Amino acid sequence: MTSQFDEEIDRRGSHCVKWDMMDTLYGVPKDDGLAMWVADMDFRPPACVTDKLREVLDHGVFGYFGNDGPYLDAIRWWMDERHGWTVERDWIFSTHGLVNGTAMCVDAFTQPGDGVVLFTPVYHAFARVIKAANRQVVECALTMTDGRYEMDFEAYDAQMTGTERMVILCSPHNPGGRVWSKAELQAVAAFAKRHDLILVSDEIHHDLVMPGNTHIPMPLADESCLDRLVMMTATTKTFNIAGSHIGNVIIPDPELRARFAKRMAALGMSPNSFGLFTAMAAYSPAGAAWLDELVDYLDGNRRLFDDMVNAIPGVTSMPMQATYLAWVDFAGTGMEPAEFTRRVEKDARIAANHGPTFGTGGESFLRFNFATPRSRVIEAGERLQAAFRDLQ
Repeated sequence: MTSQFDEEIDRRGSHCVKWDMMDTLYGVPKDDGLAMWVADMDFRPPACVTDKLREVLDHGVFGYFGNDGPYLDAIRWWMDERHGWTVERDWIFSTHGLVNGTAMCVDAFTQPGDGVVLFTPVYHAFARVIKAANRQVVECALTMTDGRYEMDFEAYDAQMTGTERMVILCSPHNPGGRVWSKAELQAVAAFAKRHDLILVSDEIHHDLVMPGNTHIPMPLADESCLDRLVMMTATTKTFNIAGSHIGNVIIPDPELRARFAKRMAALGMSPNSFGLFTAMAAYSPAGAAWLDELVDYLDGNRRLFDDMVNAIPGVTSMPMQATYLAWVDFAGTGMEPAEFTRRVEKDARIAANHGPTFGTGGESFLRFNFATPRSRVIEAGERLQAAFRDLQ
């Protein structure tokens, strides 16, 4: 049966960073290369989103947005309906996406020179904004157990120097695709309490969870951490509207809210109206129905891509429970990173994220985005198998 997600949409020449910049950044030609790096999807968003944008466009006047009550209630409905989490209106701040939300948290809750803890390898933008703000990145390396990442808090406790002020958790984990268990989330909360750290939980991938797995929002895993917790969620990954640059920073604690609000006010920040309109449209029953279809399609792509990659001797795609990002380990090939990366980029003509950019532990990995029509996933698998054919 043909799916709406099978349509191949040519994004080249549309100011699309994923397709138009892969030649510049990775040396992968735009004319016949495959873009599998930036974490956006090659699918149209749900019709409820495009219909809303068309309605706004047809109105023809693009002034300041007012009365954000329906927007806030759409967020509250989604968090309750999809995640069982009750959120109050005054807990919600809107930022220009969650990289901006991360930067705002670093700015509001830490000082230059402070340490910010990351469980690495992890989403590369965290370290980028921490360093740009003249804070120190403290890498707590994840351990590999039975082919998946786990956390070693005994080791992390020994690393702490007392200069750390914040820990950022990626839940579900990017790039490893882990859905953290309730016990693991409780251990993160306990670690934050032991070391008096603000706990920022980036849950942008919380809707993109593969069948058979259940994401637990941090406040539902451990209510005792609410006095130090900052939650980050967004419509952008879920509905492929990253260009709307809208994100939710949700803070239950009134003291932390006041500190965050003060920095928002000092920087004169407010969201753009198009992001608010798309978020209201997406967080709806129609958006939920589209998402259910999407996750089933992504799960099929995941299984297909993993089967094709794992058929290459020495190459292993980490079993994933969430996201649409395959974390592929080339260590078993015995090749240096420069060699397996060259084969992927020059021979297979695929642009994938380089593992070392995700921090300690990423050295032998590449990250592949399989949120693309299935025909391209098959083509990518075939290209990779051909590029490593001498290992067969």
